[in-house]
Amino acid sequence: MKQAKTLVFVAFGDSLTVGYQSPTEEDQWPEPAPYTDFLGRKTEEMLGRRGAAGIRVKFLNRGIVGELTDEMVARFGGDVLGLQPDTVIILGGSNDLGWGREPEHVASNLARMYDEALGHGIRPIACTVPSVLGFDEGIKPRLRLNGLIKKLSADAGIICVDLFAATSDSAGRLREEYSNDGLHLNASGYEAVAESIFSGAVSGIISGHGGSS
Repeated sequence: MKQAKTLVFVAFGDSLTVGYQSPTEEDQWPEPAPYTDFLGRKTEEMLGRRGAAGIRVKFLNRGIVGELTDEMVARFGGDVLGLQPDTVIILGGSNDLGWGREPEHVASNLARMYDEALGHGIRPIACTVPSVLGFDEGIKPRLRLNGLIKKLSADAGIICVDLFAATSDSAGRLREEYSNDGLHLNASGYEAVAESIFSGAVSGIISGHGGSS
């Protein structure tokens, strides 16, 4: 019997990768709801529908709450390259912007990670950062950063998933139903992130490796 191929995805980032949820009046200690959990379920459903027994998919979550992209760069070797995944999903920059870092500085760090992944035969998936709600001043730098992310992705020929568009309203604000605090996502928000990453990148990658058989 032919051994099943295993595709490994690493999700790399900050609290938006961890799946951190802010407390609410109803739930003071909400459990994390990482988008990788939703991705895993969507992937299993797809493989089950297609009867693709010759492929397995594993999602490894390497998110750290509160992390800046400088710190992401510093641990990229151990938490991404050292795992030798097929694909890395990179989502970072929200914390940098919160601390007043310039979008260009953040984009430079993200570009380093994209390049390192490519240099080691790992496919990077770039993600734009979601918007905010209740703090309109925070939207403009996110739009600047996301424009840079899209340009870097186009120049490098890599997939870019637009999580800003997937989770914001027509005014560019984070949708109220996707967040408890206007910054972090809730379970519905993380599920929307997973749907965007799945439809925009993961499903096609899996199909390209025989997941459509």
